[in-house]
Amino acid sequence: MKKKIKRIALITGGAKRIGMSIARHLHNCDIDIMIHHNQSSNEANELKGQLNNLRANSAASIQANLLEPDSYAYIIKEVISVFGQLDFLINNASTYYPTPIESINETSWEDLIGTNLKAPLMLSKHASKFIKETKGAIINLTDAQIQNPKKNYIIYALAKSGLATLTKSLAKELGPDVRVNAIAPGAILWPESNEEFTESYREQVISQTLLKRTGSPEDISKAVEFLLLHSPYITGQTLSIDGGRQYS
Repeated sequence: MKKKIKRIALITGGAKRIGMSIARHLHNCDIDIMIHHNQSSNEANELKGQLNNLRANSAASIQANLLEPDSYAYIIKEVISVFGQLDFLINNASTYYPTPIESINETSWEDLIGTNLKAPLMLSKHASKFIKETKGAIINLTDAQIQNPKKNYIIYALAKSGLATLTKSLAKELGPDVRVNAIAPGAILWPESNEEFTESYREQVISQTLLKRTGSPEDISKAVEFLLLHSPYITGQTLSIDGGRQYS
């Protein structure tokens, strides 16, 4: 009987929304999951319990603020302490809100750059030693709209554009042992609290897609599975999942 291969994935922001979908999907692919969260402890514990009910000792959670410099080494250390290895890092955690140029300040800069760009870089730095050992992979979640940045979202657009460039740089730095790719979601889930995303705005966005509909978190999760498990010759790439909006 062939021995089952153990694989471990760390998903930042893995307790809710797209991160939760990725966690469930990868768990269904027999991958054990470390769910990172910051303030979503109830959601993280609930998801961890559900996954462990499906497969004992297959999920754990860790709380950490990605704006804290000590968090990166701490998170990776805990993954290794719990699971003994790390195969996949999915940099999904993100902050998103408008920063019109007249309102930009150090706080918004540190927050948006820190979560969307600095954290993926520093987590990749601390995780790379272990992912090299397993010949694993890293996936960064960028944003399809950075090709045509949304007005008033200057810092966010800079951060996600930087993350797309970081993906290419990490692919060079960590190859040939580690593959690094990015996924750029389009209209998948609307922000939970943002007055700009009115019904008319949402209809406008949908009308700009070639498929005339929104996507689903499962579209992202399936792409993550593909890049992690079924694409051994793909690295340094960004896969846009936006219903063709960039071509409209």
